[in-house]
Amino acid sequence: MIKAVTHGLAALALTVLPLTAPAPAHAADTLPLADAVARLQPATESRDGYTRGAFKHWNTGLDPDDGCNTRAEVLLDEAVEPPTVGPGCRLTGGRWWSYYDATWVTASGALDIDHMVPLAEAWDSGASAWTPTRREAYANDQDAATSLIAVTARSNRSKADQDPAQWLPPAADAHCRYVAEWVGTKLRWNLTADNAELTALSEAAETCPQRTVTYEPAP
Repeated sequence: MIKAVTHGLAALALTVLPLTAPAPAHAADTLPLADAVARLQPATESRDGYTRGAFKHWNTGLDPDDGCNTRAEVLLDEAVEPPTVGPGCRLTGGRWWSYYDATWVTASGALDIDHMVPLAEAWDSGASAWTPTRREAYANDQDAATSLIAVTARSNRSKADQDPAQWLPPAADAHCRYVAEWVGTKLRWNLTADNAELTALSEAAETCPQRTVTYEPAP
């Protein structure tokens, strides 16, 4: 009888335990910009072996059935006034705010989708060691609102693959936001920073004492 009761309790325990929700594997973190910069790991950059084709983009996006690729999905998500979506995910109309140069844009073709940390910079900073699958995830990352940004083509192309030691947005009011989003993206993907970049980020943080960084480590 005792054995039967004991067996029954053990079975009950096994039934109940799976109902306990596991702790989340990746939790978002928010901290002052200066503290976020201090979390970046310093390392020498290397572009050996880099090709843009190492980062597959644009893929089918978050919804493979909507007929829109990542670029179009970002445009739809960031539109201040949504465009009309036609066959083949052709976008007409709409209105966007390019925060890099404080410019309103009313034609989707005049916009680029900027990788906050450019693909070449990501390669230099650790992505060269990733699998192709992880590089594709990085290049199409819509799970963090700051990874991919719709901006004017001219501002994106003036930035090219430069880091904040070499380039900041033309709109001075955008600098604090931009640096915070840059740092958050590097932390999200566990990317390193070289000495010149760290110096520039630290100096920017001093001028943005109220700015915080929120990021969630990429899966």
